[in-house]
Amino acid sequence: MAKISVIAAVAQNRAIGFENKLLYWLPNDLKRFKALTTGHTIVMGRKTFESFPKGALPNRRNVVLSRNAALQLPGAECFTSLEDALKSCQPDEHIYIIGGDSVYQQSMDIADELCLTLVEDTPAQADAFFPVVDPSVWKETFIEKHSADEKHQQNYTFVNYERI
Repeated sequence: MAKISVIAAVAQNRAIGFENKLLYWLPNDLKRFKALTTGHTIVMGRKTFESFPKGALPNRRNVVLSRNAALQLPGAECFTSLEDALKSCQPDEHIYIIGGDSVYQQSMDIADELCLTLVEDTPAQADAFFPVVDPSVWKETFIEKHSADEKHQQNYTFVNYERI
């Protein structure tokens, strides 16, 4: 069975976005995202895909979910459900769920791992939120704290969880 990881940067109030944009510009978080997802499959909603300035992310299999069965996007495979998208994956594929909030919500019951960047901030505005991480379902397996610096306005922590 394919491994399913959920990856996100999450504020203290679980906020993840506003008006189809990330809330934070954290270069180390972006580097971690690239290092983890390169060479693997990324699954996202249509709005998340449309938020990428250059379209499909390179060196990854881009899978997009949309209710529009006729949707075609350059560099991406489109499916009308998460279930159909996952059926298209090979057993040895590592799948990263990369957003947005409804795709995260759908994937929490089937994910094997969470790769989160917890940002020590509560944004003034947010319209997309990450699901609650239930400690009776998830155990912390990795933690790495980082302080704000000249490139990072907020303190943040990389945390990985595995399903118990």
